[in-house]
Amino acid sequence: MNLRKVVITGYGIKAPKIDNKKDFQEVLKQGICTHQILTGAGPDGSNVVVGLIEDTFENISGKNYKRYTRVSRLAMAAADDAIDMAGLRGEDSNRVAIIIGSSAGGMLEIEKYSPYSADYRKLPLHSVALANMHTLSSAVASHLGINGQVYTVSTGCTSSSDAILMGKLLIESGMVDRCIVGGADASVSSWSIYGFLKLRNLAKNAEIGHTGVPFSDAHSGFVMAEGAGIIVLESEEHAKDRGTFIYGRLEGAYSNNAGFPLFQADIDGQSMIKAIQGAIGSQLPSYVNSQALGLQENDHIDRIAHHSLFGRNIPITSIKGMTGHAFGSSGAIQIISALISIEDNIIPPTIKTKGEGFEDLPIVKEIIHTKVDSVVITTHGYGGNNTSLFVTRYL
Repeated sequence: MNLRKVVITGYGIKAPKIDNKKDFQEVLKQGICTHQILTGAGPDGSNVVVGLIEDTFENISGKNYKRYTRVSRLAMAAADDAIDMAGLRGEDSNRVAIIIGSSAGGMLEIEKYSPYSADYRKLPLHSVALANMHTLSSAVASHLGINGQVYTVSTGCTSSSDAILMGKLLIESGMVDRCIVGGADASVSSWSIYGFLKLRNLAKNAEIGHTGVPFSDAHSGFVMAEGAGIIVLESEEHAKDRGTFIYGRLEGAYSNNAGFPLFQADIDGQSMIKAIQGAIGSQLPSYVNSQALGLQENDHIDRIAHHSLFGRNIPITSIKGMTGHAFGSSGAIQIISALISIEDNIIPPTIKTKGEGFEDLPIVKEIIHTKVDSVVITTHGYGGNNTSLFVTRYL
């Protein structure tokens, strides 16, 4: 059976201080940190560094979505941009699938209304929908007027990467011609802040430049952020028939699970190594876009995998010092940054870090202007999934 080639024809992004492709290009090229201090958000009035999106997106394309979860609104707004970029507005929605990933879903709204869970009069009418994770993808489907296959994926920080992998499989097999895939998360809440502080994954009262530092044993904690990344995948044949511009090819995708207990990671990096190998086969990327986010255990998994597979021959970078870590949407946002990298022939820098403890890695600390033909994306985290994606220049 000959599998169909899968290409990318559009994308949309909503992230801190990033509302569109142009904004993201500026952040990546200038190495702009989009983080801010959330005053008094931690215990005893302590401060936490986060990445927040200012827009509420309660009105999207003239429609009011005030009652929808914030994560759904982020996904719908990003999906609008992706559809417009792909030139699919008004196109036939037959043989189209939607697969959106999220780690936390409607956590913000669940936290907001949980005090009313035992008060029938105050509990909102749409409370069940707020708690239903699938509201995320079904909201995108309703907004876009698509009634094909619709799925929601929740595999922790790999959620959007796994959604992209599933979309690739559906297109390759011929079940659909297009997939709208990606992820969204809006989980900067007391529950997540307190929870990750208890796990010592966040830093209290830290300055913006001193936490969320990728590839550094001299700093601690990651920066949690809101974000949504939506991508339009199509079969190459279908995209060429439409005459639309192709931004890249999704050439490889591979996922596995380490099978470890809660909070335990595969610290020897073997699962991540297998995921990368499964995505790239015998090819070598122009560089690696790493999940590295400032958690030393997680970042060292990427260090081990990179050193084992590529040594010092292939550059590695992380955009998390700029964007923060948007949980389940991170893989899709990394894919979009890779597409911009291929289009503009740049390797974005890893900002904030001096690479303490990661001296054997060829970390890109200043932007590199060079031809980029292919990029490996790594994602992994709580829940044990390790997912790697391989995007290449379309020739």
